[in-house]
Amino acid sequence: METNSTLSRTPSYVLQGGLAILFLFPIIWAAVASVSPSPGSSQVFGYGLGNYKTLYDSGVGLPTWLLNSVVISVLTVTFVLAVSMMGGYAFAKFSFPGKNVLFLSTLAILMVPSATLLIPIYLLHNFARTVPIIDQIANMNLVWLALVLGMFQLPFATYMMRISFESVPREIEEAALVDGSGTFAAFRHILLPLVRPGIVTVALFAFLAAWNDFFAPLILINSSAEQPLPLALVNLRQQTMGAVDFGSTEAGVVVMSIPCLILFLLLQRYYVQGFMSGAIKG
Repeated sequence: METNSTLSRTPSYVLQGGLAILFLFPIIWAAVASVSPSPGSSQVFGYGLGNYKTLYDSGVGLPTWLLNSVVISVLTVTFVLAVSMMGGYAFAKFSFPGKNVLFLSTLAILMVPSATLLIPIYLLHNFARTVPIIDQIANMNLVWLALVLGMFQLPFATYMMRISFESVPREIEEAALVDGSGTFAAFRHILLPLVRPGIVTVALFAFLAAWNDFFAPLILINSSAEQPLPLALVNLRQQTMGAVDFGSTEAGVVVMSIPCLILFLLLQRYYVQGFMSGAIKG
């Protein structure tokens, strides 16, 4: 019986393995190309880390670009989680006039391409500099960029947190309230641990979006010292006479992909549970 069960699952295993190889192939290709000899790159003869050294020493330096990307991503995740958890909880557990209309309006933002919002955001950013009180925040370009990227992620994040909170039986919250817990205490100590998969899913999506975004930093970041890694790589590609340094570009792609791969592998269990949380409600 066990042999038959294994044989029946073999096509599924083959399909999963084939898809894994298909998705990993571009990353493996980039990793091999980043250390392979190539004319016009920093690794002309033999295999080595010449392209990575060029990437490390270019411009203000790879550590600065990585630090900028980390700061932007962490601020974005913090902002998205703080707002979406409270918003999702309110939509899931409270009744108030216009709740469904407000929620649908929030989801409708998903139909608007984020690139079309960057021009008014850029104009708002310039206007903010004319207001002395807001000018202090406007000069903090990384904070401003994190708020913009977080705004793009809020509709999806709020939706995910709503279905996560709705999957928790109401009786659990009511039991906590009967035992003397306030609404915020029940939210913090009872409900948040139960919706951890949804929180991880939202955080992972927000991190990946902020880490890989290119267009928003292109519009809102002017200083080379504040560039995140995706924007810095595009500027690094162009060499003398318009030649493209493919070696350093491939090295940058590998460096950018490593945190994403590590986070996804570590959090994939919560990621799957987060998407399944709304499938069966208690």
